[in-house]
Amino acid sequence: MIEKVKPSKNINNKDSNDAKDFTTVFITTFTTVFLAELGDKTQIATMLLTAQSGMPIVVFVGAALALICSSFVGVILGRWLAKSMPTQRFQYISGLLMIGIGVLLGAQAINSLIHNLQ
Repeated sequence: MIEKVKPSKNINNKDSNDAKDFTTVFITTFTTVFLAELGDKTQIATMLLTAQSGMPIVVFVGAALALICSSFVGVILGRWLAKSMPTQRFQYISGLLMIGIGVLLGAQAINSLIHNLQ
């Protein structure tokens, strides 16, 4: 005789938590990347390419595919790094890298201002 198995509450909660986790990660990722790209050189380049070519659909498709590919590289590298080192160390190194880039860009800006004043 075949008996129906009722799902336990834990399984339903896990599915519910997985859905919430998916939604949270998706919204956070979308918002972060969307805001980071606004006014970025990528957006400026796509505006310029659209203005020059007069083919906004082609530029959109090309830019979208490029962003998908670059994001894919980031995901693959992020997954590899997550397996290679502890999360805390990765966050520390990322923070140092961001500070280093900020200092470098600041130094370039100051250098540019000094040369423009002369």
